[in-house]
Amino acid sequence: MVHGVRLYAAVAAGAFRRYATYRGATFAGIFTNTVFGLIIACTYTALWDERPHLGGYDQAQALTFVWVGQAMFSVMMLGVPSGFESELAERIRTGDIAVDLYRPADLQCWWLAQDLGRAVFQLLGRGVVPMAVGALLFDLALPTGPGPWLAFCVAVLLGMLVSFALRYLVAMSAFWLLDVRGVAQMYGITATFFCGMLLPLNVFPGTIGEVARLLPWAALLQVPADVLMGTDGGRGVGGGYLFQAAWAAGLLAVGRLLQATATRRVVVQGG
Repeated sequence: MVHGVRLYAAVAAGAFRRYATYRGATFAGIFTNTVFGLIIACTYTALWDERPHLGGYDQAQALTFVWVGQAMFSVMMLGVPSGFESELAERIRTGDIAVDLYRPADLQCWWLAQDLGRAVFQLLGRGVVPMAVGALLFDLALPTGPGPWLAFCVAVLLGMLVSFALRYLVAMSAFWLLDVRGVAQMYGITATFFCGMLLPLNVFPGTIGEVARLLPWAALLQVPADVLMGTDGGRGVGGGYLFQAAWAAGLLAVGRLLQATATRRVVVQGG
């Protein structure tokens, strides 16, 4: 057990160092997130000037949501996924996955450790600076005490698990589709819409808003942002954590089921 924990910790640390070497890409990402944050923030300012308290947010909360979204964009892969899932899908397509399945390490845990290492780097490397720029240029509804920030970090960690679980399913579809680019594109469109990157989910009207807030993508941005600002809509921090944890557990379980099915398929074909 201890050996397994050390192994996956080493994998996560290696992924962190790997992404840390791409300094040019990191600076470009910071610049891009900051510019898009400024554009969206100006748009939100105009919208909330016309519709104060839209979706239950005041203008400061709406602007905070914008910059939390920019900070989380690469952490949660809120657009078209471009992380481990591409590499894993390629290994499935070429058949190299057979070697991975026979290794004395759990496939899902291995890739989860890699993705957590990547996400932590993206949080520190591409999340902090855009958020700081937003706080300097706009009046944001940020907490002053450490408690909400610690609660936010927990929500971000749980969101990372949900994000990984969703994208692991995208990668696993390669066992049946071989080429997952179409699935990845559809995932990116769905994730962008239902995570709140276009508009906070509490702005969505009627049934579509209720459904959007129940889907797993809400755990990636909407829940962490509400935990940070204390705008949980009556669900409370604990309710937000429970929502995220339930989706993470369910999706990871489905991923393990697909992994087991794929493993049996590889063993039968190999035998």
